[in-house]
Amino acid sequence: METLVRVPVAPGAPFHLPPRLEGLRRLAYNLWWAWHPRARAMFSRIDAAGWARHRNPVAVLSGQVNWEGLLDSTAFLAEYESILAEFDAYMAGGDDHWFSRRHGKDFDGPIAYFCAEFGFHESLAIYSGGLGILAGDHMKTASDMAVPMVGVGLMYRKGYFRQSIDADGHQEHAYPDFDLRSLPVLRALDRLGEPLTVSVELPGRELAAAVWVAQVGRIPVLLLDTDVPDNDDSDRPITHILYVRGREMRLHQELVLGVGGTRALRALELEPAVWHLNEGHSAFLLAERAREQVAAGASLDDALATVSRNAVFTIHTPVSAGNERFDAELVRRVAGPLLDGDGRPNTGGVSMDRVLGLGLGVEGDHTQFDMTAFSLRLTSNSNAVSQLHGHTANGTWQAIMPREILGLTNGVHTPSWVGQPLREVLERHTTADLDNMDDAQEEGRFWGRLARVPTAELWEAHQRQKLELAIFARGRLRSQFARHGEAPGTLEELENVLDPDVLTIGFARRFATYKRASLLFSDIDRLARLVWDADRPLQVVFAGKAHPADRPGQGVIQDIFAKSRSSKLRGRVFIMEDYDIRIARFLVAGVDVWLNNPRRPLEASGTSGMKASANGVLNVSVLDGWWDEGWTGDNGWAIGGREQNPDEGAQDWADAQDLYRILEQELIPSYYERDENGLPAHWVQLMRNSISSTIWRFSTSRMLHEYVDRMYAPAAINGRTGAA
Repeated sequence: METLVRVPVAPGAPFHLPPRLEGLRRLAYNLWWAWHPRARAMFSRIDAAGWARHRNPVAVLSGQVNWEGLLDSTAFLAEYESILAEFDAYMAGGDDHWFSRRHGKDFDGPIAYFCAEFGFHESLAIYSGGLGILAGDHMKTASDMAVPMVGVGLMYRKGYFRQSIDADGHQEHAYPDFDLRSLPVLRALDRLGEPLTVSVELPGRELAAAVWVAQVGRIPVLLLDTDVPDNDDSDRPITHILYVRGREMRLHQELVLGVGGTRALRALELEPAVWHLNEGHSAFLLAERAREQVAAGASLDDALATVSRNAVFTIHTPVSAGNERFDAELVRRVAGPLLDGDGRPNTGGVSMDRVLGLGLGVEGDHTQFDMTAFSLRLTSNSNAVSQLHGHTANGTWQAIMPREILGLTNGVHTPSWVGQPLREVLERHTTADLDNMDDAQEEGRFWGRLARVPTAELWEAHQRQKLELAIFARGRLRSQFARHGEAPGTLEELENVLDPDVLTIGFARRFATYKRASLLFSDIDRLARLVWDADRPLQVVFAGKAHPADRPGQGVIQDIFAKSRSSKLRGRVFIMEDYDIRIARFLVAGVDVWLNNPRRPLEASGTSGMKASANGVLNVSVLDGWWDEGWTGDNGWAIGGREQNPDEGAQDWADAQDLYRILEQELIPSYYERDENGLPAHWVQLMRNSISSTIWRFSTSRMLHEYVDRMYAPAAINGRTGAA
């Protein structure tokens, strides 16, 4: 089959380009630039101030640009033509990739990948954290590997909240209004060449949803938007905010995602060979597909069997209480007009009683509709996101599951996360090609040649990334504290913080209480002695958000902020506000150590540590999620063991003591040990071990190989043979 899924789109913003540079238009509207540094550098060169402000080529090209100066620059024109040729070759390729060679005959349509959030780049803020970043990395890798895929999500016009931390450490929330005309998204067109809109039946009315397209390399991602004139003012905000707090509004969002997303694919005449639900937010696509089958004359039992044959599901939460649930009567009231077969026209005949029964959770609470339970029952295969999570998920869901939930460990899109200095060193000494890792497990294996990288060069590349982090963080912290009204002398002190010669620990993630961000502060005096040691000091950078409804998580942020400003830790411990993809890129590439200490086994996977390890950053982590299988004994440190004390307080105390022991007796001495050349040779060897043991094993390239082999191909074959 053809490896490129094509979706017709409307023209973009009416910015003027010189004919010689018209190729910039197609570059700007394809997020390929998000993981190709040369392309981003070129757009920055076009307008440095515009790029610094927007970090988005559509906004840059829509501004005031000195085209005459660029056209007079032979260096710029040569770089432009080189990048455009690389992009065009990338888009035209695909037929000779691993997927087409091995699995092309198994698929008679694309893979439809539904997710509530997608994180491609910080300029398109329709993500909140790990789930969205994983989905974005999944799309980028599918593009690189030429896997025929189409993503489906929502176009959040206010995105996820922008975080600020006030002078008392309180998290404050702001929701900006995005101007879609300046973002790298385009309206999808229907068969008549008109902007595509789909409708979803709701109580007493029909809801319209416009369809936008974010083109991610070879992969189109459809984004549904209810803020259109056809809708009542009370319905237009349905897709405004990601993970909106109101449960009824959230249910409306998930109906738009599952049902509206399915109808968008139908309107574009795309018939997926596989339907992938990434978490349970899109579960109503299963009900909509069943409704279609019943409307076409199938019995409900046959319809449900047909739907499940080629549908697969990924679960991301370790315990049932963490999964998406709604009040059953709310589901009946809101989804009833769409699904219930009570004789009304076009309802399709999917009984709400049957739907609610399929959504009964493991606790047997008939007042709740469990999106995960519904998804597990109506898909042919399902997976957890690490090996340990697979064991946990099977234990949680075995009461309702007719089959095993696979353990299929997450990965990260390596080109998006490895720092440029390190990347250049790897390419120079190991012939690494991070942009083409899909065949690397069969040939190349550059990570096995890391011994060729001179210690001095690997350390220099790492130190360059630490310096980049320091410069970036100083600017962000200065703005943060200036807003708090700090004195000029205090702001001046920030120019010298985060010394690249000081051992630096990073901790960045969602501030849920089970992640125990405060564990490092269990003994303030002990920590203070470490950070202010005259010969072997330590510094720590925190970042992350707590959901606006998570008051305990916000309390953790306030507590850490207060401690960071205390006399014992001030100047050595910092918390950066408004954590996003950009901050994450600096942190995972620029710290020495990545700290992760959740309560085992509540961390399903944890991809931030994978990003750090690919940069040679050493993980210090509880043996949970991916680290339970990633730790080799010589690529980082494990906090505690695999046995859990049912007394959480006692377990927290034991883990804190082991963390301090590792820091004092192993990690800090190892970092500051120098050889006869003044280099930390032992530490650099640990960095090599970190890279070699994880850069392929925990990449989305490896992950997508497994998805195709173990999930997608069986489902595609199952769906085709079942239909026959």
